[in-house]
Amino acid sequence: MFRSLALLFPLANTAFAVYSFDPLEHLAGISPYFEPADPPLDPKPPQGCNVTRAAYLIRHAAIYANDFDYEEYIEPFTDKLKNTSVDWSKAGPLAFLASWETPISDEELEDLTKVGELEAFQLGVDVSLRYPTFKQPKKVWTSTAERTELSAQSFIEGLAEKSNETERTSVPESEAEGADSLTPYKGCPKYSGSTGSKQSSQYLKVYTKPIMKRFEDLAPGFNFTANDIAGMQELCGYETVIRGSSPFCSLDVFSPNEWLGFEYTNDIQYHYNTGYGNPISGVLGFPWLNATASELLSDGASQDLYASFTHRELPPTVLVAMGLFNNSAWSGANDPNATMPLTTQNYNRAWMSSRILPFLTNIAVEKMSCDSYGFDAGDFVRVLVNQSPQHLSDCADGPGESCSTSKFEQFVQERGEKFGGYTENCQPEFTNSTDVLTIYDNA
Repeated sequence: MFRSLALLFPLANTAFAVYSFDPLEHLAGISPYFEPADPPLDPKPPQGCNVTRAAYLIRHAAIYANDFDYEEYIEPFTDKLKNTSVDWSKAGPLAFLASWETPISDEELEDLTKVGELEAFQLGVDVSLRYPTFKQPKKVWTSTAERTELSAQSFIEGLAEKSNETERTSVPESEAEGADSLTPYKGCPKYSGSTGSKQSSQYLKVYTKPIMKRFEDLAPGFNFTANDIAGMQELCGYETVIRGSSPFCSLDVFSPNEWLGFEYTNDIQYHYNTGYGNPISGVLGFPWLNATASELLSDGASQDLYASFTHRELPPTVLVAMGLFNNSAWSGANDPNATMPLTTQNYNRAWMSSRILPFLTNIAVEKMSCDSYGFDAGDFVRVLVNQSPQHLSDCADGPGESCSTSKFEQFVQERGEKFGGYTENCQPEFTNSTDVLTIYDNA
């Protein structure tokens, strides 16, 4: 006698997993803050461990628009939109453009949004709950741009019971500071903000070509360009952190595959600009890693928590200095550029800017005291990116992807041998340039 199909195939009566896709998690540096669980490891301290000290490097929260994004992509599209005679009411999924108005003005560029302020405040609350035994920090550091200073202030208000007892300490963004700043790339002539544009523009043309053809069928006469497409996709992120949502995010406007094309174009940009495709990246990121290691491992550290706010350029360089999210890490080859082809996507890449560089992205380094099963009791260090623990190559002899303090010291020394020497590598114009970050010394 045959058994019922329900017994033979227990999934037959249940729906298969429904495909879902959120464009807001694929917008590279314009993604609103989220925690992608990459890798999906438990962010809580390992069993038997307590965090005794921590340092955070945090990108500023959500802004109205980056000036380059606005001038290069968004404004040309919105200006064209104002002057077109296209009848958008007949343009299918683009019909919303008949009444849509831009939420961004020239006066608000680079300004923090209300959503950004709220998210920075919430991060402060989350960090305070994560370390309930920590003393309130005397200082929180920030670069001097208004968006970083306001992000830091909102963070302090969420973090501290008495926010007026934590000083927001501003660090100049001048070239003369050399490595002794939260914007070391500004004093490094070997770094250029435009690096990567040439490479990313190649893939921009690849993925936008069919979109332009499709949109021209919907709205003949608008003459969509590749930059128009990029601007529309950027508006998805920027409008969302201003108004709370955006019609540009609709999957009827851009398909999931088209969003992945936008993301990959940006990944190429960041790879060559502040990632493994730029030889200077690790040099720019090492001073923060080195200074952080010194404070966490020092017997005389003056704070339990060291938090610093910066711009989008610094966090990726710190990740390079640590060897994280390296596409070629396990390949046995040393050609990271080969892992980021310019005419087709590497869907299995580790370097995904949406996951490592959304607004408010944060890199945490924690010192832990552990008495954990299977490990010698002692102090250990681990790194988290947006709350996800990371595996440091040759530095994982402790519980929960951590490593012993002696191993961590050795790890930082070896990274310094590879990426140290800011002045020598950057060849700055200022004779008083420094190789080290000292802003935490007087906390």
